[in-house]
Amino acid sequence: MDTTGEPKIKILTDGPYQVVGDVRVNKAVFETDNQGNSLAWKVEKEYTSPGESTYLCRCGHSRTKPYCDGTHSDVGFCGGEKPEHSKFAERAEEYSGGGVDLHDDESLCVGARFCDVGETAWRYAQGSANPEWRARAVDEYAKCPSGRLVVTEKDGKPIEPFLPKEVSVTSDPVANCRGPLWVKGGIPVEGPQGEQYEVRNRVTLCRCGESKNQPYCDASHYECECMKGMDE
Repeated sequence: MDTTGEPKIKILTDGPYQVVGDVRVNKAVFETDNQGNSLAWKVEKEYTSPGESTYLCRCGHSRTKPYCDGTHSDVGFCGGEKPEHSKFAERAEEYSGGGVDLHDDESLCVGARFCDVGETAWRYAQGSANPEWRARAVDEYAKCPSGRLVVTEKDGKPIEPFLPKEVSVTSDPVANCRGPLWVKGGIPVEGPQGEQYEVRNRVTLCRCGESKNQPYCDASHYECECMKGMDE
């Protein structure tokens, strides 16, 4: 098992995620309005300090979530991650606007709902000749944890938020459900055989074991009994 100091997420064969290096692990939950709309993120707890290697559940059945407790062996968990993925730019659909363009890869949706507030990120982007709508498009997409949505300037330059190198264990209090791992700041993700996934500023990794888009989350956690409740 990898114990080097370079920040990365190592996917262990049919087992947990190993978080390696100078990476903080914390708990982040949706802050919502009284209609259930997602408005912001709130960090509620720090699990580890930078430099501590830790193992986070990937099968969804650990009794000590978010940590792995070895239950993956008992339930016969098979990771099923795809060894290769195409690049985001190859998959994303473009929505052109007067001020910015929005690029959308729906396969990465985790159901976080930040993009659905008001007129929605798509309509704000398409109407972004209006400076207020441009600002709303940028604000909504930047809160998307999975990187499903990327806003670019008209010259194609991405408008990415600054994110520290950290991993947030997410939870949705409205649905009373544990969500994916939100990997931030361009931390590399490495598969069991050393395969390298596309390095991005924001990705979300499945931790219910049921995603059809492994290792990425596809919102399957909302249908999993083992993910009901909130992380301690």
